[in-house]
Amino acid sequence: MGTLTLTQRPDVRTARRLVVKIGSALLVDRTGGLRQDWLRALALDVAEAKARGTDVILVSSGSIALGRVVLGLPAAVLTLDQSQAAASVGQIRLARAYEEVLAPHGLTAGQVLVTLEDTEDRRRYLNSRATMETLLGLGVVPIVNENDTVATDEIRFGDNDRLAAQIAVTIGADQLILLSDVDGFYSANPKEDPSATRFEIVEKITPEIEAMAGDPISGLSKGGMKTKLMAAKTAVSGGCAMAIMEGSVARPLTALAEGANSTWFLPLGDPQVARKRWIAAMKPRGELKLDPGAVAALAQGKSLLPAGVTSVAGGFGRGDAVAILGPDGAALGKGLVRYTGEEARQIAGRRSGDIAGILGYAGRGPMVHRDDMAL
Repeated sequence: MGTLTLTQRPDVRTARRLVVKIGSALLVDRTGGLRQDWLRALALDVAEAKARGTDVILVSSGSIALGRVVLGLPAAVLTLDQSQAAASVGQIRLARAYEEVLAPHGLTAGQVLVTLEDTEDRRRYLNSRATMETLLGLGVVPIVNENDTVATDEIRFGDNDRLAAQIAVTIGADQLILLSDVDGFYSANPKEDPSATRFEIVEKITPEIEAMAGDPISGLSKGGMKTKLMAAKTAVSGGCAMAIMEGSVARPLTALAEGANSTWFLPLGDPQVARKRWIAAMKPRGELKLDPGAVAALAQGKSLLPAGVTSVAGGFGRGDAVAILGPDGAALGKGLVRYTGEEARQIAGRRSGDIAGILGYAGRGPMVHRDDMAL
């Protein structure tokens, strides 16, 4: 444990891309009703962040909690079928609630439903990333939730703490805020141990830190401190700072910026650097050889277009890692390709405007996007 100085503590107001996770206990009261005033106050925080130029993604729990009341389901633990039915009803209400609180600020909400499979499969991962990048580019506030209507136990995250961390890494966020029912990470469960002390900052998640995690405190939320630490490990390894704070206060992001109790987990480097390290460590499943013009374009930080590819080798799928080679066959780096091997061979050396006529659809832009490339 260490003492945190003001210069060490990340400032949520400086985030370039911010992911905020909202727990069920904050969004839904114990009677199953939506906490409208709290949600409207959060929307003010989101609007101010957007006005500063920050991309904001909300990872929201609450669909099952909202749906179970409408369907008259018991307060006890639900079966998988019951949870899926409750989520089906609750997701509609949850999406409408966000739409209604963001619209007065001129903000558009977009719903994104994902499962664990979507982040583990590279093709689905690229689809999710591309969708959220497009939404953010259009000024939309994505509302992300696990797709509980179709997810089975085998393909579930099981809690939105880890989902939020995975989303943060997927879209290259530099800060992740977990709005929870506790005001940070403690040396022990403060509900059980009065001597427990709160960490202001965690520079490294050690085995000793992990041993301090306890069990869930709230009856509404699934994620306890263990899942929050798992989320922190994912986030910081991807270059994203993560904070745990008690979120029931009105305008929690403002409160955090003004020094509210919290625990910050410091990132291990920059998110873009971490992503490129991840790509560089992949085993390539094919090769793309480039012409001199494409090599010069990559040196200027541009994406790899089909026109600059002279030859394609390998039977790779969309989202697989491929080796990027210069005209002499020398390795330049690796990248996640946006086309299958067969598609890449068909469009290699051709202009982007020709792709639709060759493949029969408009295509997916560059062969390898600059954000998906490690040179």
